[in-house]
Amino acid sequence: MKQKKTKQLLTGVISATMIAAAGCGNDEELPPVPEGTDCGDWEWEADEGVWECDDDASSHRGHYFYAGSWFASKNSLRSSSAYKSYKSSSSFKGGGSVSKSSSGFGSGSSGGFGG
Repeated sequence: MKQKKTKQLLTGVISATMIAAAGCGNDEELPPVPEGTDCGDWEWEADEGVWECDDDASSHRGHYFYAGSWFASKNSLRSSSAYKSYKSSSSFKGGGSVSKSSSGFGSGSSGGFGG
């Protein structure tokens, strides 16, 4: 159990580092990767402005995470009143077309950093 938490912590630190490196030159700062969930691999969903679980071992694989809640689909996310408020606010971080992965090492991409 302790090893799993250590792995999650290291994954979070590596993920945050990769996001910071990938975001160099980008004026918009991404929200922090969610912690304390059963997902150890996150991908930024640029269009929706939220994190998506990309962990094959998680029961939440493919789910979106916003304001402490999981959403199984974009439709369920978009119907959330909290998300609607966020999307119409000036703090909305979405709408972009570039997807940023929080897992650069061992992600299967080729061609060097940023693939």
